[in-house]
Amino acid sequence: MNTRVPGSGWARHFHRIAWLAVALALCVIVFGAFVRLSHAGLSCPDWPTCYGRATWPKAVGDVANHAASTIREFDGTRAWREQVHRHLAATLGVLVLILALLGARRRPRGIAQVLGASVLVGIAIPMYMHGEHVTASLLALAGEAILLAAAWRWSNTDLARVSVLTLAVIIFQALLGMWTVTWLLKPIVVMGHLLGGMTTLGLLTWMAWRSTDLPLRVVDERNLRLWLRVGLAVLMVQIALGGWVSANYAALACGMQFPKCLGQWWPPHDFSEAMVLWRGIGVDYEGGVLDASARTAIQLLHRLFACVVLVYMATLVVRLLREPGMRGWAVLLGLLTLLQVGLGIANVLLGLPLKIAVMHNAGAALLLLVLVTLLARLAPFVQED
Repeated sequence: MNTRVPGSGWARHFHRIAWLAVALALCVIVFGAFVRLSHAGLSCPDWPTCYGRATWPKAVGDVANHAASTIREFDGTRAWREQVHRHLAATLGVLVLILALLGARRRPRGIAQVLGASVLVGIAIPMYMHGEHVTASLLALAGEAILLAAAWRWSNTDLARVSVLTLAVIIFQALLGMWTVTWLLKPIVVMGHLLGGMTTLGLLTWMAWRSTDLPLRVVDERNLRLWLRVGLAVLMVQIALGGWVSANYAALACGMQFPKCLGQWWPPHDFSEAMVLWRGIGVDYEGGVLDASARTAIQLLHRLFACVVLVYMATLVVRLLREPGMRGWAVLLGLLTLLQVGLGIANVLLGLPLKIAVMHNAGAALLLLVLVTLLARLAPFVQED
């Protein structure tokens, strides 16, 4: 049970920083979808620089002597997208670090643990850039271990645990972003990166509401929280499946047809091949490596589970409508669910237009935000002395 972080100085602004981080996290998710769906994910083949630059090159001549130019030909129309996304994510990381320091300040050696873990990760970055990949990974994992151990030990009576856990998640997000590039869009990493972004958004939303201290009062609070938790779990599964569709380039595996697929209700498919999560390193996964039957299976699974999500969300909306004072939230959740379904269908029928595909990702993030908001505001608040 978390509550507002009292105190003076920067601590008084914890909730404002948290809300700023929520807004930025949403921007990072949406812009990241734009980068991925516009096929700009490998436009900077090195990490965290782009052809050795903190920003990005402006012309082909600027990258002629850099090793990254031998990995992938420079594309000036896309490189800026990847690097801007990295800078936005780095800014979000700074905000999360501030929140973790504020949250941990009342714990014995709390600030030292957060700073120590951050220093290890900071040292790992230049080591990785100089080719010391194993040592860099070990340092980053050591920093993660410090943060996770702290989150495990600390009680849940304030925001110390969740703020440090969020920092651990965003550091792992940075590692996934690195592996997305170095492992050439490996599907399990791309899907994990999407889930990590959504998890970060969820944790930040939780912190923002808990530190703002605006509880909701309902008659059957405990039962409703269970409904919301299941709804959140169902939504995350569907987001993972959507990420798997995108990572394996299976969005149009059924052609531009809905509800039928390739002219049939149940076309030839290969679920066993479709759900192989780990494949070899060193393969360029851009454009996908699966055959048509495996991609069809991925698309079918995403559609089938979308029906599960739709039924569950409709039931949850009815449940919310029965609670006094929850009608507005019920309507919002229902409209977002219908919009999300409509965008998914439009993606298929219109041939995956970039704007609609990005909006589909944004819709998933907004559904997540609503569910976490309700959970955060329904959980009991504890006031500190």
